[in-house]
Amino acid sequence: MIGQRIRKFRKINALSQEALAEKVGISTTHMSHIETGNTKLSLTVLVNLSIALGVSADDLLFGQSLVSKNALMNKTVEILENCSVQELTIIMDIIKATKLSLSKNL
Repeated sequence: MIGQRIRKFRKINALSQEALAEKVGISTTHMSHIETGNTKLSLTVLVNLSIALGVSADDLLFGQSLVSKNALMNKTVEILENCSVQELTIIMDIIKATKLSLSKNL
């Protein structure tokens, strides 16, 4: 499953296996074997993949971050509490556009 998740995030980032392998510092063959589940990956490679793909290692290992949705919502509210109405309006527009884009790509 880890290999399938890596492939999914690689495609979301519009990266070829070759490009991702280069970013991570491994061979294209090794990258292919990781995605197909034909080889194990080291902790170092896992961390480098998560950095290159812009996701957490939890996302690659478990399919989701271990941070709870409620915790993320609470942190978001904390950030937004000190915003002006104008700032909140702009942030809301950004959130709507981002959500729409994510829905189309996932």
